[in-house]
Amino acid sequence: MQGPRAPSVPRASLWWTAALILGLSLACYWPALRGGLIWDDDAHVTKPELRSAAGLWQIWSNPRATQQYYPLLHSAFWVEHRLWGDATLGYHLASVLEHAAAALLLVLILQRLRAPGARLAGVVFAVHPVCVESVAWISEQKNTLSLVFYLLAALAYLGFDGARGRPGAARLYLLSSLLFVLALLTKTVTATLPAALLVIFWWQRGRVDWRRDVRPLVPWFALAAASGAFTSWVERTLIGAQGAAFDLTLAERCLLAGRVVWFYLGKLLWPAHLVFIYPRWDARSDAPGWTGYLVAALLVTAALWLLRGRMRGPLAAWLFFAGSLFPALGFFNVYPFLFSYVADHFQYLASMGIIAAAAAGAALLFGRAPQAVRAAGPGLAAALVAALAVLSNAQSRMYADQPTLYRTTIERNPACWMAHNNLGLWHEGRGDIADAVAEYQEAIRLKEDFASVHNNLGGILRRMPGRADEAFAHLQEALRLQPDFPEAHSNLGVWYEDRGDLASAAAQFEEALRENPRYATAHNDLGSVLAMTPGRLGDAVAHFQEAVRLQPDYAEAHANLGSAWMGTPGRMDDAVAEYEEAVRLRPDSAEAHNSLANALLKLPGRLGKAVAQFEEALRLRPGYGEAHNNLGLALNAQGRPADAAAQFREALRLLPAHPEIHFNLALALLRTPGGEAEAAGHLEAFLRVAPDNERAKQILSRIRAAAP
Repeated sequence: MQGPRAPSVPRASLWWTAALILGLSLACYWPALRGGLIWDDDAHVTKPELRSAAGLWQIWSNPRATQQYYPLLHSAFWVEHRLWGDATLGYHLASVLEHAAAALLLVLILQRLRAPGARLAGVVFAVHPVCVESVAWISEQKNTLSLVFYLLAALAYLGFDGARGRPGAARLYLLSSLLFVLALLTKTVTATLPAALLVIFWWQRGRVDWRRDVRPLVPWFALAAASGAFTSWVERTLIGAQGAAFDLTLAERCLLAGRVVWFYLGKLLWPAHLVFIYPRWDARSDAPGWTGYLVAALLVTAALWLLRGRMRGPLAAWLFFAGSLFPALGFFNVYPFLFSYVADHFQYLASMGIIAAAAAGAALLFGRAPQAVRAAGPGLAAALVAALAVLSNAQSRMYADQPTLYRTTIERNPACWMAHNNLGLWHEGRGDIADAVAEYQEAIRLKEDFASVHNNLGGILRRMPGRADEAFAHLQEALRLQPDFPEAHSNLGVWYEDRGDLASAAAQFEEALRENPRYATAHNDLGSVLAMTPGRLGDAVAHFQEAVRLQPDYAEAHANLGSAWMGTPGRMDDAVAEYEEAVRLRPDSAEAHNSLANALLKLPGRLGKAVAQFEEALRLRPGYGEAHNNLGLALNAQGRPADAAAQFREALRLLPAHPEIHFNLALALLRTPGGEAEAAGHLEAFLRVAPDNERAKQILSRIRAAAP
């Protein structure tokens, strides 16, 4: 028996539907289009070390290369970075276009299935506020892109199902299978598609036939199971979704699943008080009180099963909704469960089932109503869409930037320690140290056993005068809570380095690298310690080189590698090249310009370029005493002793405790007419600190001998 042919959809009608969905989507997400990077977006937008062709291969071949092993998603980000670089507008537009495409595909699938209210379902999905998190958050392009592939695969498979026995059916099956694989490679939640197709076939025909319906999908189920098992392993072992925070019994997970289902259904039907991070329930202590949620879910399932003879649609929608949510119901560990068991983006795909059922129900209800009531239908539908669009527009405003997102989250969920921690990171990045410390302390007050917050607070206290002991205590606490914490080992290494304990510092950096060999910061920091250790310069170079290989835009590591080459005979050209790269990456770094100039001074014919670099360093930081001194040396070498003397005087004003500047100034003054007396005074000042300097004593003796 062949399935029903899809109804013919007028092309003009389809274009108008597409235009409406796209226009509404843009209206909903307009406030977020120019939003910046939030949360973990910087881990999804392609990192510098992955932007080459070799990096693209790493995305596919190395599960540790990206935050999650979704190679097609990160390949899409790779292509997008080629198109618009770090400009976030492009990423946001891509997400909105994918969301609009998914809404249109939903319309096409429902029309193919002859479901009432197909257009209304697509439009409501396009503007529903629970979708905002998936569309306005760049990282969740995994949701929007994977849903496009999911729906394309479903549409192609329905085409195959209706074309059985006719030419082209096999090609449609292969096409749908390829699209399903692409969906899995973008996000594993799409593994629920084969089960969803069986639900659709049962809804259409009232039965599921093994040969016709199940057997062609067996390879899909195998792919889905393999993909799900691999992703679960990645979440546990590579991302860290394991430990005490995730230890729930099977009974607790079942009760949690019951509550989660009703939570999502409630937010879908009444999208109020949406929060980026919802309060985390205490599943261990509260689970016994959740029995009612699970019982209610089972009773609803049983009631809809009993009604299947009269109408199969409600049960099909319920099964699609709960089944699509299954990966996020709590049976599998996912890292976000650390701070909340629920998130709007978890129900992005699943929401289509309830939305489609509600739209179909409304269409049937108004279709059978009296003419007067039926005439009000379009107006009520428009009012609903408008209300949802207004809510989505308002919700998308919170994704404009990091502080807005975190402050809004704290306003709606005051106990959200993660938002306080991330707001602290934002303040720290801006140099607002006091505000950062306050946010970290509040995060620890709310959750004292979270290692990352202790590490962040310890790292910032380490740089504050008189707070070293507090910093050490927090870093130690971070490692007590999480012994395999590379960032905390690295911060503790810097703490030891600040104290001059190079051996202990090196041990901490080495431990960090044992836990994460790709940790560029630890390679750089270990290189810095080894460069100060006699006989270890070669090892330092190796670590600096690894740091810049792992993170090509790491300006500090390039500068440190330049310094290491400066100390290596015959490598001055390499030193200049590394300093030039550091300047290219950080053109606003006065230190990088000063270092480059010092290297240029060592090469013949580069004196003029060195002077230009010193001058740029001082333009960026006028009070840079070392650069004034270095510029004085360069100007003196250029035969400009008066200008050199002016630079030395300024350097001496800024660095009065540096006696060598007295000596440099004296040399410049000796080349200036009438400068001998002042030069003698500076030589005397220099010799008071360095009385054994023979050259200074000889010069001073000649001055005194020549004096009248």
